[in-house]
Amino acid sequence: MRADNRAPDPSELDPIEIASRDEISALQLERLRWTLGHAYANVAHYKTAFDQAGVHPDDLKDLADLAKFPFTIKTDLRDNYPFDMFAVPREQVVRIHASSGTTGNPTVVGYTQADLDMWSDLMARSIRAAGGRPGDIVHVAYGYGLFTGGLGAHYGAERLGCTVVPVSGGLSERQIKLITDFKPGIIMVTPSYMLALADEFEAQGLDPRQSSLRVGIFGAEPWTEAMRSEIEARIGLDAIDIFGLSEVMGPGVSCECIETKDGLHIWEDHFYPEVIDPESGAVKADGEVGELVFTSLTKEAFPIIRYRTRDLTSLLPGSARSMRRMAKVTGRSDDMMIIRGVNVFPTQIEEILLADERLSPHYILEVRREGPLDQLTVAVEMKPELAQASDDDKAACAGDVQGRIKGLIGVSAEVRIAAQNEIERSIGKAKRVNDLRDLG
Repeated sequence: MRADNRAPDPSELDPIEIASRDEISALQLERLRWTLGHAYANVAHYKTAFDQAGVHPDDLKDLADLAKFPFTIKTDLRDNYPFDMFAVPREQVVRIHASSGTTGNPTVVGYTQADLDMWSDLMARSIRAAGGRPGDIVHVAYGYGLFTGGLGAHYGAERLGCTVVPVSGGLSERQIKLITDFKPGIIMVTPSYMLALADEFEAQGLDPRQSSLRVGIFGAEPWTEAMRSEIEARIGLDAIDIFGLSEVMGPGVSCECIETKDGLHIWEDHFYPEVIDPESGAVKADGEVGELVFTSLTKEAFPIIRYRTRDLTSLLPGSARSMRRMAKVTGRSDDMMIIRGVNVFPTQIEEILLADERLSPHYILEVRREGPLDQLTVAVEMKPELAQASDDDKAACAGDVQGRIKGLIGVSAEVRIAAQNEIERSIGKAKRVNDLRDLG
């Protein structure tokens, strides 16, 4: 990692970032009461849901009372497509983002101008926590459009006072040229595409460690500590995790601080987090792993109440900032594969693959059914310098990985060494699982 990272000056932080726990909780309670009342008065879905659950915004006396209120799930958003979840007249909505809608109606999110200002402020706070400073050149390789990543990063970097290069995703050869010529200090992109860019650096005969990049702010997909180590070793930068989702705001709901890199500080002045048991819905204590749930505290156009993200993590006390942290997302409850009765997450496989120095981070998991049993195949490429390894060496490597998967996860898997560049390089969220069980 580079030695020129500058530690944040606490005197320059927003005072709420280092406020006492009591101050943060008092602000959350005040804002939560407003949000519940705002949603109940202006969104028919929430009025109906609260009434059916027998709760009213006035029932919130302390933060723990939020557990009495019903959850919001993605189906609720799709059932109210396109604008029925908006809490302000449509004419006051100045921007709309939406999901891809590949499994039904897209989830549509609206923003007032105040919402956009808040989002820009929190993204600026996140970039600063990650090591960015006014005047830095920021290379934004997240996708632009209905996806929130590109525009969220763009407006946050501008709000901080940075110079933004809005490259978007794809065209890797051009990305490397612009990084080489413009010399940005910060890149914002998915971690999987960052590794694809490292491949492109090397394909052009360039050493990615000699680039100008000193900080990478990576999000939009779960990634492991092993992936962080791989990125930092290959590219010579600090790899910082950022988290968000369009239903809650977009990127910048939480972010790691460069001085600790020990979990993502949730900006609790705008979002109230809970972790619940995915099965029972019961709230879990801080430190226990479960499904992450968010309630917005200041959003005008699209307040969200107890939204089940499906992301699995735990809540931790503050460290570099007073606000609580969330541990790295280990996966999603809806990404979990059940293979012969064993729960398997892609990130578990990733940890094992990246622990083997012979293997690249490019892999995909294929699940198919043979007779009554599910079969898992792990296709992974070797590192480029080992691409010409003998068949015996490849077989030995596959056998070693197969044994570690069985020993550490408890499931039998076939491991196949893929040809170089056989695994698709994603310019957005990486596809890690190819489930063929429903295809006959």
